[in-house]
Order: sequence, then C-alpha cells, then structure tokens
Amino acid sequence: MTLIKSISGIRGTIGGQAGNGLTPIDVVKFTAAFGSWVVQKTGNKRIVLGRDARISGEMVNNLVIGTLQGLGIEVIDLGLSTTPTVEVAVPDEQAGGGIILTASHNPKQWNALKLLNANGEFISDLDGKEVLDLAESAAFDFADVDKLGKVIKNDTYLQKHIDKVLALPLVDVEAIKKADFKVVIDCVNSTGGIFIPALLKALGVTKITELYCTPDGHFPHNPEPLPENLTEISKEVQKQNADLGIVVDPDVDRLCFVNEDGSMFGEEYTLVAVADYVLKNTPGNTVSNLSSTRALRDVTEKAGSTYNASAVGEVNVVNKMKETNAVIGGEGNGGIIYPESHYGRDALVGIALFLTHLAKFGKSISLLRSSYPQYHISKNKITLTPEMDIDNLLKQVEEKYKNQPYSTIDGLKIEFDKTWVHLRRSNTEPIIRIYSEAENETVAENLANKIISDIKEILKLN
Repeated sequence: MTLIKSISGIRGTIGGQAGNGLTPIDVVKFTAAFGSWVVQKTGNKRIVLGRDARISGEMVNNLVIGTLQGLGIEVIDLGLSTTPTVEVAVPDEQAGGGIILTASHNPKQWNALKLLNANGEFISDLDGKEVLDLAESAAFDFADVDKLGKVIKNDTYLQKHIDKVLALPLVDVEAIKKADFKVVIDCVNSTGGIFIPALLKALGVTKITELYCTPDGHFPHNPEPLPENLTEISKEVQKQNADLGIVVDPDVDRLCFVNEDGSMFGEEYTLVAVADYVLKNTPGNTVSNLSSTRALRDVTEKAGSTYNASAVGEVNVVNKMKETNAVIGGEGNGGIIYPESHYGRDALVGIALFLTHLAKFGKSISLLRSSYPQYHISKNKITLTPEMDIDNLLKQVEEKYKNQPYSTIDGLKIEFDKTWVHLRRSNTEPIIRIYSEAENETVAENLANKIISDIKEILKLN
C-alpha cells in the first residue's frame, strides 16, 4: 500500500492502514487541511469538487463532501467531471479552491486529491507545504451545527466547458464539419466517455466509433496512453478505415492520437502539432518541460519565436509560461496548456485545436506527423539504494560534461547538438530517471547507455 504526499496533491492506493494508503482517515485529514487552508488564505468558504470515474470515486467523494461541510464550507459538486473542467469551474463559481478526485493515469487501485487554488490552477510548492504542515498539526476548527456547509450539485459544466472551447477564436467548427472526419475514440471507461463524444458532436464530427466510453472505472487496459496500451484502438482505426484515433487518460488532461494506418502519432507530438497551428496564427513564445521533445523548440524557432524549458511538473510549466508570456505550452505526455482558455492541461481544448489544424492541413494525419522534425526519446531508469547521495552523483556527472551546454533547474540536462539527456531523481523512490532524445532510436539509446555506464563508473569509484 502506498501514500504519496506531494505539492500536487495526495495520492495513494485504496485500502490498508491509515498513513500507508489512501484510507478514509487520510482522505478526511488532508481534505480538512486543504479546506482550512483555503478559508485561511482567501476567506472564501466555497470549494468546487469533481471526480473521474474510478471505482473508489464515490466513496472518496462522500468523505470529501462531508469533511468540507464539517468545516462550514459550501461544496459545488460537479460529480463525474474532468480535471480541466474543474479548473474552469473554480473561477467561474468564484470559489476559493478546487479538489479533483483522480489518480490520472494510475491503475484502478489508486486515487488522489488534486488541489487547485482560487484561479483554478494547481497550488504552488509553497502552498502545498502549508497544506501538508496543516495536515500534520491537525489544527482544524470544525463548524458548529448551525454553520455546516451546503452541498450544491451542478451538472452544467459539461456544456459550459464545451461552449468555452467552441468560443476560442482558433477553433474552426465549420472547417472541422467540412472535413467530415471519421474517428475512433478510447476513453478508458472514465469521464472522457461522457465529455469527448459530446465535444466531437458539438464540433460537427458525426462518424464516431466509441471504445470504452462507459464511465464505470473498469479500465480495460493500463490507462496510461502509451503505445503498448493502445493496440486495440490501433486495430479499430484500421478496421473502420477511420481518419484518426483519439485517446485520453481517465481525467482527460492527457491526449494522444492514432494515425489512419494504426501507427502512433506520438504523445510527444500532440503539443508539437497544436503549437504549430497556434504559432501560425498567434506569434509568441512556447514552453515545455526539460524532458519533452526538442521538436517543439524546432517548430517554435522556425516560426521566429522563442522556446523556453521549465522544470518537470505542470505548475512549473505554467509558471514559466506566465513569466515568458507564452501563447502555448504543455508537456510531452500529451498535455496541452492554452492560456487563451486557461492555465491547465486540457484534452478538450487540444482536440478542438488539433482537428482544426488537421482540417486546414487537408491531408492525412500521418502526413501531418511526417511534416515535423523526427526525434526518438529513450526512457530509462537506474535504481539506487535509498541511502545513496543522488545529488552528489548528479554533481559528478555534471563535472564530467561541464564543457557541454547543460541545465540544472531540474536534475541535470546535457545537450549534444540536437541530442540531449536528462537525469532527474524521482520524488517517490530511490531511482534516477534517464531520458535521452536523438534523431534516431539507436543514437538515443546509445546516449542513455553511455550515461548509465558513467554513473556505474562513478558509483564504483565512490
């Protein structure tokens, strides 16, 4: 059983003993801490709540609602929703914060409380520490019987979110209708099964084959949208002679596409393609994290704009986007952040912009993919013993490659012309993640192996 307390929220497996999993006691404790923090910080006694379709969702939802009511907080309960929908609803409802009950791409035994500030954005590192400190001190002041919070069920945000997407100037519904796309979708039996068909119909897409759109939380395959988990939609796209496949994760903030021949467009290239379209229409800067493909930088520079890299983590990408006034940004895991809409990864926005782009491109999705610089990322890790000094190890690798361009804003990223390697420690286990990218797979893997061999050599000398 696992319980991970981080700035982005409280994540854990359901069941087990308190403190070792996401048990009811842990749910109440961290909800009480966040609710208390919101009231102390903003004076606002209103919080928006939404959840994905996980099996444990209803149970966790009930605990969260009861705890917030006990603090005298009014709960706007969106029910089955998506992460970006809750993000949109928080400022619309003039709430002090939001909670999304989702463990994103994690398997069914996991759930989590993702925490939003009054802007509908993930809370900062500093805010997260304050919430965790409050949880440890358990300094909660619950309301008396006459001041308990109300619960307001609100099911209007499916339509409100779609309306906001359709209203974006760069979303061209007429172009999408005219293209008459035939699509296959895989929504992994979570809330994408409610939101994605509704969005596509609103965009004028009528030929939709639905895979796993029943929001019951019984994930038919590993819910992370990686190629090895998408064999079924790949076959279905070919069988249906579809123009493309669309895949989202359980809370609908990650997005990837399948080409008409069943091959993968590549989740790294979701952001590249959407950024290409946005930059063609809105000159400006772009941001992704240090572990994302170089292709975004190439596309940005070709458009005459500036690319910036942030530390890994959505909150870091958003901060860098605000700092550099970026017009588009996100993460290589298929996360699109489009400030014109809101500062959060949003698959609905991503689908609408991508389909507009593809419609205007006028050729197949595989031809669109081949129009971008070709890179391959190799993802590796080294497991170390818990007592090992990972920071010192990274320092020694940095020293070895000090004559190359490098960055230490998040672990260590070393660049070799158009190839790079990024080493960063895991926040949750004693491992170093080693991501490398090059213009072909062999070079990327060779670079990763060279760094792994350097690390082993350093460990021997120590």
